[in-house]
Amino acid sequence: MKFATYSDVPGGATRAAVLDGEMLYPVSGASSVLDLIGDGLDQLLLHGRTARETASPVPLASVRLEAPLQPPSMRDTMSFHEHIVNCMGEVDPLHHEFPCFYVTNHDAVIGPNDEARVSPGCEQFDYELEVATVIGRPGTNIAPNEAAEHIIGYTTYIDWSARDLQFEEMQLRLGPAKGKDGATTLGPVLVTADEFAPLRAGKGHDIGMRVAINGEPISSGNWSSINWTFDDVVAFTSRGTSLRTGAVIGSGTVGKGCLLEQRALDPEGFRGWLRPGDVVTFEVDLIGRMDITVGSPLPRHPLSSGH
Repeated sequence: MKFATYSDVPGGATRAAVLDGEMLYPVSGASSVLDLIGDGLDQLLLHGRTARETASPVPLASVRLEAPLQPPSMRDTMSFHEHIVNCMGEVDPLHHEFPCFYVTNHDAVIGPNDEARVSPGCEQFDYELEVATVIGRPGTNIAPNEAAEHIIGYTTYIDWSARDLQFEEMQLRLGPAKGKDGATTLGPVLVTADEFAPLRAGKGHDIGMRVAINGEPISSGNWSSINWTFDDVVAFTSRGTSLRTGAVIGSGTVGKGCLLEQRALDPEGFRGWLRPGDVVTFEVDLIGRMDITVGSPLPRHPLSSGH
């Protein structure tokens, strides 16, 4: 099933619903998908069936889709090694030992109808196309063979990246911080984990992932090329700690799924970085399509150092 959070107007009250075709079926008493997922997949599917049988349908075209949820925490991994090779030329052997990750800004989640603002002071604004798992039942120190009990479903994860800020700050061996915390798009829906089972391939699923900018195709990849299963990812990120309901964990960038890779692979043909007004189209099979407009940056206020 596909679950969405929607509103009638930007900033208005939200409701959670099942998406079936072009109709939304609101779930009684739920303002967000986050309200529905804590009791696990079976209960979530029951909520969905009940809504489809009893709720009055709302045309999708008449409302505004929001991010499916505002997560309590968010992590992003580097689970597609093709991305690492394209950016850095080789894969550090440690990437084969564990799926490394960083903790990112869950307060900066935006939805499929929100602009992605260029970070203040950024001249090299980029995107990263990813998928993400969402935690349903909370857990602590989860074993790989138990991870499926905690994975409620998947959504598209767009990691908006200020490359020049990222490269500057990471010279200090900390971060990424301001290079990554301006915005992360989630959406357009959460698709329950059971929908992906027939598509399992390799360590992921046979799910196409595509990007276009202003209508021009830029890249095409597939989730099946991932080098870590989400079972391992959930186990590693929860090792010695807890994952709460709604925690979001990104896959890292699918191969060729960012402009940094495009520049590295074809410097002469590089189209340039994103600019305000650009429309970036992201399509992930089964999950859906999002057309995101790049917005103008907020002012950059100098520090006492002048930086």
